[in-house]
Amino acid sequence: MAESAEARLASHLLSWLGRWPAAAEVDVVGSARRERPGWDGRRVFPLLGVSTPDATLLSVPRARVATVRDRVTRLGSRWRELMPSLPELLGHDGLHVYSGVFRWCEQPATLSDAGVWIAADDPTVPEWLRPFGHQVLVAWDPDTGEYLAGVGIKVHDEYGRELAVGTESKARQRGLARRLVAQAARRVLDEGGIPTYQHDPANVASARVADAAGFPDRGWRSFGMG
Repeated sequence: MAESAEARLASHLLSWLGRWPAAAEVDVVGSARRERPGWDGRRVFPLLGVSTPDATLLSVPRARVATVRDRVTRLGSRWRELMPSLPELLGHDGLHVYSGVFRWCEQPATLSDAGVWIAADDPTVPEWLRPFGHQVLVAWDPDTGEYLAGVGIKVHDEYGRELAVGTESKARQRGLARRLVAQAARRVLDEGGIPTYQHDPANVASARVADAAGFPDRGWRSFGMG
């Protein structure tokens, strides 16, 4: 019997963060994954976190967990005041902590397919999609063959598949992004994974795409450093 979407999500977050669910209202865990390259094989992500309406889990390098946990404990309900100082605490001065809306999908919207799957290293694939590797989903203009929009998939672990979508300015307002995201989500679910989607809280256009594609805002938030 196939695992439920909720079970896949839990397995993804356990692997990605180092613990799931959180063991406290604000939980800090050390993970070896914060010390080695992430999904793109190049960049290290020294801070990741996911917050639900009930609890928050912050994943940091193992050598820094005691320091961060101590600061969180001392701040108590004011723990978010720690965020601006996390880059220094984690040895990454000059970076900043950001927060996004974290969404996941168990039932993509019933929208018609808009693109075709193609190898990321195909010469026709735009530069921004190449780092995703594997296959990417691309929509072309049916008349000119010109690139219009695409989706790349960040493969975080066995289950976690984070979707990233981009649309050329001249091709916006056509519903392409939502159709591509729903199409990609269907493939991820069919292959036994869980599709996730993150965006800046101020990005109204991205929020609309997520809503329309079947990724509701459940009040979950993500944290990272860049």
